[in-house]
Amino acid sequence: MGQELTLGIIISAALIDSINPCVFGVLIFLIAFMMKAFKSPGKMLLGGFLYTAVVYATYLLLGFGILKFALSTGISSTFYWVAALIAIIAGLFEIKDYFWYGQGFSLQMIPGGAARIKAYTNWISNMEGRHPALLFLTTAALGVFVVLVELPCTGAPYLAILGLLSKGEFSAAVPLMLLYNLIFILPLLIIIGAAYFGTSSERLEEWRKEHRGLMRLGIGLALLALGFYMIYSLNPVF
Repeated sequence: MGQELTLGIIISAALIDSINPCVFGVLIFLIAFMMKAFKSPGKMLLGGFLYTAVVYATYLLLGFGILKFALSTGISSTFYWVAALIAIIAGLFEIKDYFWYGQGFSLQMIPGGAARIKAYTNWISNMEGRHPALLFLTTAALGVFVVLVELPCTGAPYLAILGLLSKGEFSAAVPLMLLYNLIFILPLLIIIGAAYFGTSSERLEEWRKEHRGLMRLGIGLALLALGFYMIYSLNPVF
């Protein structure tokens, strides 16, 4: 696969992955929490940037680990096919949610993840009065936890890209993964900026609910295209 084509696929997949309503929903909830906990827009902005940086680093390190494992154990071909099939299946479920949102099986965070996030933010809020200096540290730790519980909802595009990258060298994949994850967090930064300049979390949540079906449709179509492209690019003989 040519480098130019690979770069185009990386950017397109990252853009699609970045508009996931799961990610938006959790972030909007956390913005409301941070506005209350940090008690000022400036500190909320700093906390939001810290959270986003942790999401970036955690997502990136997970990708490095998965790709390194696939390459070092010699299972890159199997991993490639598994990633392609997951992309196609996940794409069908995402498209289903455009027509029947939330009905039947849907790609969502790990069961109980949302309740745990709320419980952890309540614990952080209660702790704030006694240990205010720990607010930023616990916000960073929350970012790691959120990435892990969101993986079933957000992981399919990333897994497909890792499958494509597994056909090459690890060193060549590193800058592409850095770029992918940078694009992935851009909408998070935009939402944090909107909150800082006065957009309420309620308005952001209304916007998310209004457009979540279209987001799912866009992700689903892109996943189908990506999965079938991965299979087609191998020119398999049946």
